[in-house]
Amino acid sequence: MARTPTRGAPAGGPGTALPRPAAAGPARTTPKAVWIVWALLGLNTLGSAGAKTVVRLPRSLIQMATMGALVSAFALALALNPRLRVRASAFLFLLSLLLVPSLISSLRLEVGGGALFRCARLTIFVATLWLLSRWWDDGMLFVRTHIRMYFAVLVSVAAGLIISPGTAMPEYYGGRLVGALWPLTPPQIGQYSAVIVGLTVLLLLDRRVTGRSAALVIVPTLVLLAMTHTRTATVGLLVGLTLAIGSLLLTSAAARRFFAWAVVCATVAAVAFASALQSWFMRGQSQENFSNLTGRAKVWDALLTEPRTLPVKVFGIGLGDKSFGGLPIDNSWLAVYNEQGQAGIVLVAAILLALGGVALLRPPSLPRACAIFLISYVALSSYTEAGLGDASPYLLHLALAAALLATPPPATPLTTPLTAPAVPRRRIPRRDRNREVT
Repeated sequence: MARTPTRGAPAGGPGTALPRPAAAGPARTTPKAVWIVWALLGLNTLGSAGAKTVVRLPRSLIQMATMGALVSAFALALALNPRLRVRASAFLFLLSLLLVPSLISSLRLEVGGGALFRCARLTIFVATLWLLSRWWDDGMLFVRTHIRMYFAVLVSVAAGLIISPGTAMPEYYGGRLVGALWPLTPPQIGQYSAVIVGLTVLLLLDRRVTGRSAALVIVPTLVLLAMTHTRTATVGLLVGLTLAIGSLLLTSAAARRFFAWAVVCATVAAVAFASALQSWFMRGQSQENFSNLTGRAKVWDALLTEPRTLPVKVFGIGLGDKSFGGLPIDNSWLAVYNEQGQAGIVLVAAILLALGGVALLRPPSLPRACAIFLISYVALSSYTEAGLGDASPYLLHLALAAALLATPPPATPLTTPLTAPAVPRRRIPRRDRNREVT
């Protein structure tokens, strides 16, 4: 005796299999070689001038290494993205426009043939970022690479300190920490330390790293930051973290707890160690020297009072070594004005405003917090450090912020639905529903 088919069963009988949905296809992943390209860009921005090293390295050799890293980064990025698929980016668009005043001013050769060389370097740097923009939806991968890259640099600084303490803390830098294996200045080491600490703290708040791993990075990095006596990096770290954590207060209990403890600890430290902190901050300078920003104000006044023709005011004198009268400018805005003119000032300001505006419009999240930290740190550092108008770590920080703020690409529509199509029920007469058949 056989019973009627079960209610709701397919017409083909209980043994008939439903049609399976088509596979959605493999998800697009970021190639592992992308982090190598990012690390090579970081190597290019280390520079070739700085402190004396244990083993004296010819500057020409260092320049070959840094430029070779940039060319290798571009070649590898092109191999990873041969079809030149890029992501639309206001940051990269404005950065590409910055090449126009750079080229116009450099072609006059007012500062020599080196201007064209630096212009070509900036062009390759921007082109490499365009090629990498295809993978900017995986922004946290770039954050981890950024931390590891600069932490490796700090490991070399610590190794130089162990090998030759006298070379790593020379008297001509006032006993501040420098690179003894690679020519790095105290502001460079302070900058890398501040960025590493800030990003690692934000990863810890979102539980992307364990407390032990974060401590192994943060504690020695803070020690190196303190040994550099870099005020700009320290203030930038504190202000950047305050703004970044403040953007998470409404959505993260961990951020609220960390912020509360940070305020308590900062208040206690300010009261208990006020004299020591003031001594560290002053670096043994007189009040007059501190007020004119270690002589920077004199260079700035001389630059602003320099007579300039209208073309020089608009487009600058061409990419140079960020100095005026043989002295470093140490101000991104004045360096851009000197080398790329008023057009460069407008474009650099537009870059920061565009990134800041997008960050404010994004909902609270870890990528947004990291981007806010980087943008605020670069904006604050631009007052006493140069680099926003040329290939530099500051542009790399802003590129990372742009990657974190990039919206994920829309999902590719599937050709077949993911669920099985509805199977029409077989209508059974009421008189046969409870009747057995032979």
